[in-house]
Amino acid sequence: MSAHTETTLQRWLDEEAVVLAQRELGLRQPHPDRAHWASRPGIEFMQAMVRGEATPPSIGHTLDFWVMEVTEGQAVFQGRPGAAHMNPLGTIHGGWFATILDSALGCAVHSRMPPGRGYTTAELSVNIVKSLTPQIQRVRAVGHVLHCGRQLATAEAKLTGPDGTLYAHATTTCLVFELPKP
Repeated sequence: MSAHTETTLQRWLDEEAVVLAQRELGLRQPHPDRAHWASRPGIEFMQAMVRGEATPPSIGHTLDFWVMEVTEGQAVFQGRPGAAHMNPLGTIHGGWFATILDSALGCAVHSRMPPGRGYTTAELSVNIVKSLTPQIQRVRAVGHVLHCGRQLATAEAKLTGPDGTLYAHATTTCLVFELPKP
């Protein structure tokens, strides 16, 4: 492993420790319900999730990835591809790639939702360009919104390792809609 890769990996691990500790501390506190978050801008909910002030979805715990940062129109997820995520060939299953990328894409779109608006994935396209094994300690999925309108949103994401290797890239089209009143 090159010195640059080691430095990047260590930075990622340090950032992860801070985010996970902050989230753990925040999760010990009571949280507002879904109706509260539906009445707030999406960016507020996403950033509250990073801080542990909103409960993150359980899929991240199941697949060993978590949201690291959300800004307007961008979401960064970090994951640990592990033995539990392998396919019969001994590499990480394509569903793991798709799920972490879909999470980064969806949360990037969510960060652009005004109060009372929601979205759902209508189309997801994933291109895996290099296999992953548990020897790659961490990867990052970074999603960016390309367009966010009243009815449709589109976004793209890349999954990379600490050495800059591209493992996969993805795009999504999301349907945007009015949330039902509680």
